Amino acid sequence: MHTYLITGGAGFIGANFVKYMLATHADAQLIVLDLLTYAGNVHTIESDIDGVRCHFVKGDIGDRALVESLFEKYPIDCVVNFAAESHVDRSIEDPQLFLVTNILGTQNLLNAARKAWTTGRDATGYPTWRPGVRFHQVSTDEVYGSLGPDGFFTETTPLAPHSPYSASKTSADLVAMAYHDTYRMPVSITRCSNNYGPYHFPEKLIPLIINNILEGKQLPVYGDGSNVRDWLYVEDHCKAIDAVIHRGRAGEVYNVGGHNERKNIDIVRTIIRTIRQLMTKQPAYRDALRKRIAGPDGLPTVDWIDDSLITFVTDRLGHDQRYAIDPTKISTELGWRPETDFETGIVKTVRWNLEHQDWIREVISGDYVGYYERMYAGRELKS
Repeated sequence: MHTYLITGGAGFIGANFVKYMLATHADAQLIVLDLLTYAGNVHTIESDIDGVRCHFVKGDIGDRALVESLFEKYPIDCVVNFAAESHVDRSIEDPQLFLVTNILGTQNLLNAARKAWTTGRDATGYPTWRPGVRFHQVSTDEVYGSLGPDGFFTETTPLAPHSPYSASKTSADLVAMAYHDTYRMPVSITRCSNNYGPYHFPEKLIPLIINNILEGKQLPVYGDGSNVRDWLYVEDHCKAIDAVIHRGRAGEVYNVGGHNERKNIDIVRTIIRTIRQLMTKQPAYRDALRKRIAGPDGLPTVDWIDDSLITFVTDRLGHDQRYAIDPTKISTELGWRPETDFETGIVKTVRWNLEHQDWIREVISGDYVGYYERMYAGRELKS
């Protein structure tokens, strides 16, 4: 049995990875470590935690004693580090939290793994490593900065972060790779584009827009909505990480993109159109609207769900204009390709949100309400 330490495994991508690994790797034992901050929800993986193949530990990746105790208790072969403060807007509010968690927390994990996995020294003085171990750092395309209207990020694109969040992730990547270069530690990194799909915390664009429609709220869009992102369905991302940790080369970075570039305003309009279609063609979905205008039959009408809900708000500080990833390296070396086109993925995502309103209500806490008011209230642009 292979034992994986999955940090941040109660968050959006981490939880999807936990479910994917349990479903596809019968020999996998997972140790999930998560501090359960605003973006972590243990109920997301509650049904997966069985105390046999999947164990849960609440704690901070920066807690040295705790992390080292996990390596002593379990025969961990692989660390997959999802744990991070990850929302750009929150990093603008509190940069120090991002630096502490994302940089120092990653270094603490690396050092605990180095201590547990080192078996001795070779003739040149470099550490020797337990066979089959791997430290995998999950990163972001935001470390590359912003693109113009053309071109793509490749693994050799210079790092040029523009926000406290992306700067902290860049630093964590460099620390991870320094452990490879200095100690020859088996380290790999993936840098992904924007993920979407089930269990996405509703402060991010796609779940925010879906939830606001269901709540009868306006749909806030930064600036003029022209910022471009490449969207990757979360299950495709999980498959990419799986490929890299088992078949990718140590000391390498692999970019993971979805081939789904969209302007933010087009994403919002697509979600509006998708919800209208689902409500019209499948009446059962109409009951998912909690605040709604009733039609003649007493059921919710979709007539009010249109572009008039869109409200342009003051742009985010340092907002990167465009991200787009070239995943040629991972495709060529490992045979991975995104399987979910955006048109299919967005319908699956909207359906999931409509069918899991209990989960949505649970994660929208008082902290989220306060955050939402700080981010968007009173920021509407005047025409």
